[in-house]
Amino acid sequence: MDSENKKSVAIIGAGIIGVNCAAELQSLGFNVTLLDKAAIGEGCSKGNAGHFASEQVFPLAEVSLLWQLPKLLLDPLGPVALSPRYLPKVLPWFIKFIGNMLKSKRNKNGAALKTLNKHAINYYLPVLKAANAEHLLTQKGSLLVFEQTSFKAVEKQFRHYSEAGIAVKLLNREQVLLLEPNLSDKINYGLYFTSVAHTADPHAICKSIAQYAQTIGAKYQKFVVNKIEHSANKVNLVGDRQTLTFDQIVIATGAWSEPLLKQLNYKLPIEAERGYSLNLEQANQPELTRPVASADRRFIMTPMAQGLRLSGTVEFAGLEQKANMQRADMLYQHAKEMLVDIAPFDTNTAKDEQRWLGFRPSLPDSLPVIGQAPNHLNIFFALGHQHLGLTQGAITGKLIGQIMTKQKTAIDISPFCISRFN
Repeated sequence: MDSENKKSVAIIGAGIIGVNCAAELQSLGFNVTLLDKAAIGEGCSKGNAGHFASEQVFPLAEVSLLWQLPKLLLDPLGPVALSPRYLPKVLPWFIKFIGNMLKSKRNKNGAALKTLNKHAINYYLPVLKAANAEHLLTQKGSLLVFEQTSFKAVEKQFRHYSEAGIAVKLLNREQVLLLEPNLSDKINYGLYFTSVAHTADPHAICKSIAQYAQTIGAKYQKFVVNKIEHSANKVNLVGDRQTLTFDQIVIATGAWSEPLLKQLNYKLPIEAERGYSLNLEQANQPELTRPVASADRRFIMTPMAQGLRLSGTVEFAGLEQKANMQRADMLYQHAKEMLVDIAPFDTNTAKDEQRWLGFRPSLPDSLPVIGQAPNHLNIFFALGHQHLGLTQGAITGKLIGQIMTKQKTAIDISPFCISRFN
């Protein structure tokens, strides 16, 4: 791109999706400004499980959930919780979610998810190398372990993943404990996803990529976008005290995207799946060498730079309700059952920073929105990555770069267009 004709681009949202878009676009010759109401990586990119979950190629909407949901939702500290007063607001999303359980839709959505995840980790390698952050990615696979599930059901899951092209091994108890000796012998079976990666510091990955983007010329500004004013050649972003003008913008605002898209007359059935994590400090904790998820308990344990992070559960309560940190604390009880000689955790003396709440931006078909706005040719979307924002960050940045430079995209992006909701 001619340096005299560099287009100015604002990326709204400085999470893992936004910083990957910033690094890619700046490297392609755009003048990039990264905007966020908070510091870089302060949302879901900070306290997540650190799991590059490229094995998760099955949409969340599956028929078996219909029989489980009533029981799950009735337990306020269960793996899925619903705030009663939030039910009227979330009901339309649930109806769309159930609609995506149809086999034809599920198969189509699964195929799209698979193409996005297939090489997702490989797309990170050049970005992290450029950012001098290769050490933040560990490729030791991950485990999904089973305590109560029958062998027949575990074997069925194994075949399901294997037939989808996922690199997976079916392990017995002895093989699981050989990989992770500090797990309890209550675990009977495991699925070992051999091509999966994790990071001991997801926040550091986000900040490192942002720092790289800045070293090659991108700028970061703390800025709250209240209004988007669009014309054929320019986009004005109206804030509290000033208006910023750009040639193009990328909206990467995750769970907060719906009001901005509504201004542009696009429907976006997005819901914030609230997820909690609990950080257990290093001292006296049993070591793990890779992420270990529990199929029965529906949570995940990941070794982090500062100790062990317990993450998971889904809570439907919107963006405004106060955090219920009991949902973070309960993760310790699950970990206590799964690990040998775990150090005591006192909820009364725990530090506030050990508990965390993040808002996963989830759409009812489990697919993100990636692409050009159909009616606004200088506006682009990179949002709605549900549980897979960290996983899909680098490939999303690459796709946005290809779309904005009018190159052929690495994969078919038609399943991710906003038009599917409009």
